[in-house]
Amino acid sequence: MFGREEKVSAIRLTAVQYIILCIFLVLAYGLWRLQVMQSDKYALLAEMNRIRNVPILAPRGKILDREGRIIVDNYPSFSALLLRDSSRDLNADADLIAQGLHMSPEEVRQRVRRFASLPRYQPIFLKEDITPDELAFIESHKNELPELDTIMAHRRLYPRNGFMAHMIGYVGEVTEDMLNQPQFELYNPGDVVGVSGVEKQYNNLLMGKNGSRRAIVDSRGREMGRLDETPAEPGKQLKLSVDLDLQIAAEQALEGKNGAIVAMDPRTGEILAMVSRPTFDPNDFAVKISKEEWNKLVTDQDKPLLNKAIQAQLAPGSTFKVIMSVAGWQEGIAPTLNVHCNGGATFYGRRFGCWVKGGHGAVDLEKAIYQSCDVFFYTLAEKLGIDRIAKYATTLGLGQKTGIDLPNEVSGVMPSEEWKIRNFKQKWFAGETISVGIGQGAVTITPVQLMRAVAAVSMDGRLVVPHVVNPTGLPEGYVEVQRYMEVKNIPIDSSGWNLITDAMARVVLPEGTAPSAHVPGIDIAGKTGSAQIVSLALRAKHKNDEDFAQNGWFVGFTPRRSPDIIVVVLFEGGEHGKLAARLATQVIKAYVDKQRRVPTKMAGPGKNKVEIGGVWTDPADGDGDGDHLQSGRFLLDVSRKKVPLAVAAPGMR
Repeated sequence: MFGREEKVSAIRLTAVQYIILCIFLVLAYGLWRLQVMQSDKYALLAEMNRIRNVPILAPRGKILDREGRIIVDNYPSFSALLLRDSSRDLNADADLIAQGLHMSPEEVRQRVRRFASLPRYQPIFLKEDITPDELAFIESHKNELPELDTIMAHRRLYPRNGFMAHMIGYVGEVTEDMLNQPQFELYNPGDVVGVSGVEKQYNNLLMGKNGSRRAIVDSRGREMGRLDETPAEPGKQLKLSVDLDLQIAAEQALEGKNGAIVAMDPRTGEILAMVSRPTFDPNDFAVKISKEEWNKLVTDQDKPLLNKAIQAQLAPGSTFKVIMSVAGWQEGIAPTLNVHCNGGATFYGRRFGCWVKGGHGAVDLEKAIYQSCDVFFYTLAEKLGIDRIAKYATTLGLGQKTGIDLPNEVSGVMPSEEWKIRNFKQKWFAGETISVGIGQGAVTITPVQLMRAVAAVSMDGRLVVPHVVNPTGLPEGYVEVQRYMEVKNIPIDSSGWNLITDAMARVVLPEGTAPSAHVPGIDIAGKTGSAQIVSLALRAKHKNDEDFAQNGWFVGFTPRRSPDIIVVVLFEGGEHGKLAARLATQVIKAYVDKQRRVPTKMAGPGKNKVEIGGVWTDPADGDGDGDHLQSGRFLLDVSRKKVPLAVAAPGMR
């Protein structure tokens, strides 16, 4: 009917009233919870909103040589930070930021996207090692770009021209893949860590602990004042076992050549020098290496990033005859073995030639060593068999890592019957043993393995663990110290030990294979080796191609028994072991000369002078090949009360 109003039922009206009441009760509870129950929590959050934490980066520890001379230092540098705890639109400001920091806008935005998952209070490292004009841009745009800030960092300063590059290694920004690994779980994006060499092996000691400072900022993100500061803890200094004077000698010996040189104290396992060529400049990594430079390094056929001292797996050639001599003597075969070498011998229906085409005539063990007679060691290998050869080679550390305190060491290969079945599912043929007897065939080693094995022979069976860091300088309780001190004693008959080392001493005499490496007044014993890298037939087709030239080897020590130093040289493409021997004896002579050097009285009253060594950087002269590492020796007058200071090279102390 018209004009009749429809009434709302009492039940519906009551339900609506209760719903409204419940809503008000929930709101009232939430208000009470925020303002009363959790007032302290939100007060703290509000406090944090006006306080900014800015990191203070810890400098990495310096790296020193055994005498405390600085090898790797730091230099102060400024980095640009991007703060994300303000209300600024970072993408909108990207164009202006990129213009002032000489970056592309897309590079800035990409950096922001990469770190988007991090907490907003954590700043982003936008650009490292900024220039003075970029620093001035940030300071002059504090009002327009409050999200930009600077932080002082300590960048690595390495020796120039790849000096010690493979041993020292380099640092770089931790990558996303690294952050997913357990050993990097406590690191943050932007942290700089060791990537190779000593920098990586001892990263936890060198890295230190970052500090922070708290600053008061306004609602626009501008810093209004500072509260407190937690200083950074610098990384610990690391003292190497390396002798800089000996390192210089080794670097100079291998200059312009490819290969490796390693020198060690065979009594302790301390590495005194280590060089690998070609090399790279770790200063290129100290800030951030460009993609073009990185691609150039990794695609280089000479593999400049490869530390050949511990990663080159190559046939040892005739240097392996030292191991064969020990095995033959201990098994009672070599002492009475005599052969007639007419330039080759036939085994299992195949003729194996000697390196001297006319032959060596009558040969016993001693002559076989210093004249490197292949026929003698072919015969010895046949009599020993592959498993007995492998037994002694493995006992002396071949075919396994030495345990040196550098990352990514390789193990090499020491073949045996079991090894071939396991890896190739094939039987070992007796004819294969003949080539192994002269360090060819399937056997491959690294220079540091060869050095360690021959050092054990020279030390009457004392097998040590090589190490590049002085264990006494490591923190108390450091787990690696005990491992570096481990010594394995291998029984070697004393009469065999004497005969083998005496024969090795004749290698650098006129009747030996390396007479040109002889150094008057120094008792040097050693063994040369030449190892082919392709078959003789293929090499004959490319006899003028340097890529197919044989590798030259030499391992030598002084004195001939219980020596003070042992040096191994790999001269890639060096053809003859005698050429490698000349390089090794340069290093040995430098060591002996230093040991014999004492303060001398010069002419004139009260003029006491001491000869010292030095290394410095000679700045580029415009010839396009950059700075040059130089070295030399000087007479220092120590009788004067004040000694004039030498002027340091740019960037060096």
